[in-house]
Amino acid sequence: MKRAGFLSMLFVIASALILPAHAADPRYPDWPCVQPKVPELSSAAMWDGPSIADVGGGWQNDPKVKDLVELVAARRTPIDTAQKAIAEFITGAADEKQQKAKEVFAGVFDTLNAQRSDIMDGLERVSRKEMDLATKIESDVNNLHALEDKPDADESKIKALASEIEWSTRIFEDRRKTIRYVCEVPTTIEQRIFALARAIQQTLN
Repeated sequence: MKRAGFLSMLFVIASALILPAHAADPRYPDWPCVQPKVPELSSAAMWDGPSIADVGGGWQNDPKVKDLVELVAARRTPIDTAQKAIAEFITGAADEKQQKAKEVFAGVFDTLNAQRSDIMDGLERVSRKEMDLATKIESDVNNLHALEDKPDADESKIKALASEIEWSTRIFEDRRKTIRYVCEVPTTIEQRIFALARAIQQTLN
């Protein structure tokens, strides 16, 4: 049956596109991206300013800092707008500026790092669903071949299963495209943390 052959080909193509990403790092079998998985970010690697160890979650106690963090951390906010808002906020005497800078960076790091973790967890959840769906498609294709090989093949069952395989393959491909797009987001977030860290540090120089 030509339709079955076509659907089998779709499955092979889809699997070939996604499975190598899973094998990229055996430590993270559910990680679907070609980009290496870095589970945790270090604030010290992104921040050359004064230590934020004493800030903790204290930045959340100041409504003005919270509002600023919400504004500048949002990826829809242009970096130049964020830089301007930061420069306007971090003012005053040297000690005051330093404390504000520490709190703003702590808030930016906490907020964006949490977003990054949520996105990475979501990617791995979708990845597991993709693997399950790939297994189902493979099983359905095998069952379809078995139905076709029967001397008294039931055309209605064959047609129904072929349609299900086609639909599953479309879902598989749509998810794969979504994964490929979302895989860029953790890196984008890291770059934003770096950019905001530089903007904050510039106010202290």
